[in-house]
Amino acid sequence: MNSQVLAISCDPIASKQAWGKSLGGISYPLVSDFWPHGEAALQYGIFNAKLGRSDRAIFVVDKQGIIRWIKHFEPGILPDNAELLAELRKLE
Repeated sequence: MNSQVLAISCDPIASKQAWGKSLGGISYPLVSDFWPHGEAALQYGIFNAKLGRSDRAIFVVDKQGIIRWIKHFEPGILPDNAELLAELRKLE
């Protein structure tokens, strides 16, 4: 769908690599927001200072860099792929 998936967390790079390996490999980039700790999460408004980490969220950003859709998730809740695909189709 002419898109790029990134997984971003405040975990250090080695932790992200171990997580991806434990899942049998990930087909998209795993990005670390470790230092300065949570800076990207802060800029996107999802850094949870009380927990010292980012909250779980999905952002759909268009080719011009404009955020077109955001959805926050509670820990343990998986995204609805059909809902995400519908949002991506809106950008075509």
